[in-house]
Amino acid sequence: MIITLTPHREDASRRGWQYRLHLDAPLLFTLIAVAAFGLIVLYSAGGGDISLIERQLVRLGIAFTCMLLVAQLSPVTLQRLTPWLFVLGVLLLLAVLIRGEISGGAQRWLNLYIVRFQPSEMMKLAVPMMVAWYLADNRLPPNRWQLLASATLIAVPMLMIAKQPDLGTALLIACSGFFVVFLAGLQWRLLAFFTVLLAAAAPVLWHFMHEYQRQRVITFLSPETDPLGSGYHIIQSKIAIGSGGLLGKGWLNGTQSQLDFLPERSTDFIFAVLGEEFGFFGILILFALYTTIVVRGIMITIQAQDTYTRLLAGSLSMTFCVYFIVNTGMVTGMLPVVGLPLPMISYGGTSIVTLMTGFGILMSIQTHRKLLAT
Repeated sequence: MIITLTPHREDASRRGWQYRLHLDAPLLFTLIAVAAFGLIVLYSAGGGDISLIERQLVRLGIAFTCMLLVAQLSPVTLQRLTPWLFVLGVLLLLAVLIRGEISGGAQRWLNLYIVRFQPSEMMKLAVPMMVAWYLADNRLPPNRWQLLASATLIAVPMLMIAKQPDLGTALLIACSGFFVVFLAGLQWRLLAFFTVLLAAAAPVLWHFMHEYQRQRVITFLSPETDPLGSGYHIIQSKIAIGSGGLLGKGWLNGTQSQLDFLPERSTDFIFAVLGEEFGFFGILILFALYTTIVVRGIMITIQAQDTYTRLLAGSLSMTFCVYFIVNTGMVTGMLPVVGLPLPMISYGGTSIVTLMTGFGILMSIQTHRKLLAT
C-alpha cells in the first residue's frame, strides 16, 4: 500500500460546496448564529433603531466578505505575506504616532482620505502571524535568543499601541503573540519566572499609566467609592445582569437599558443588555456558541500539518477566547474596564472585520490541508 499526500482541492468536488469555497461549515454556521443573535440584542440595545441594524448588517457583510476572500489564500501564501504585512503594520503605527487623528483623547486613527481606520486592528493578526513565521523556521522549543527575538516582535507594536493610548488592544496583541510562544513549547519554569517578573514590575507599570487608566483599576477594586462617577458603568451593569434572573425580563423589556440607565449599552456593555433581557439562559446560549467556535478552532489547530499553521491557528483560537472572557469579565466587574467589545455582538465595524479575517485564516488552514490518499 502506498500512501501519498494529495492537495485538498483535488478532493473538493466530492466534499461539498464548503470546500470548493474554502469554508469550514461548522465554523461558518456558528459564526452566522452568533451574528444573528447579536443583531437581535443590538436592536433592543439601540432602542429599536432600525438604522443601527442596517449599518451593522453592512459591516457584517464586509466582514464576511473579508473572511471569504482570505479563506481563498493558501497558508503558504499567507506565510509568504506575513513579514510584509508586519512591516506595513509597524509603519502605519508609526504614522499614527506622528500624524494620526485624535478622537476621544486618543490618537488611534489614520486618515488615508479614501478610508479612515485603526492600524492597531491589523496588528491583532500581524503579530501572531509574524511570531509564528519566525518560530516556524527554528528548532522548537525556542531557546533564550529565540524567545528574546519573539518578545521583541511582540513588544514593538504593543508599546506603540499603548502609546496612543490603547491599553486594551495592546494587551490583546501581547496575548496573541504570547500564545504563539506558549504553543511553541515555552517551559513552565520560564512562564513562572515571567509571571513573577511581571508582578514585580507592577509598580513601574502603574507609574507609566495614564490617570484614566489608573482610575479604571481603582474603580474595578471599589466601584462603590464613586457610584455616580467612574463606578457608574459597573454598578448599573451589575444591576442589569442581576435583575435578569434565570430567564430574563424579555426582549425589549429591559428597564436598565430601555430607560437609559446603562451607558454604552450598544457597544462595550451590550452583554449587560443580553443578561437583563435574556437572563442566565440567554448567557448560556451565547457562551455555548462562543465555546463551539473555540473548540472548532482548537480542532483545526490539532489537524494543522505544519508548524506555522499550527501555531497561528492555536493563537487565533485562544485570542478569541480572551476576547469574550475579558469583555464579560469587565461588564460583570470581575476585570477592569479596558474597552474591548463583545465579539460579533457589540456595535462596530473595525473589530468585526478583524475577527472575521482571523476566522478566514482558520478556514484557509483547514480547507487547504493535504489529504492522505492510498
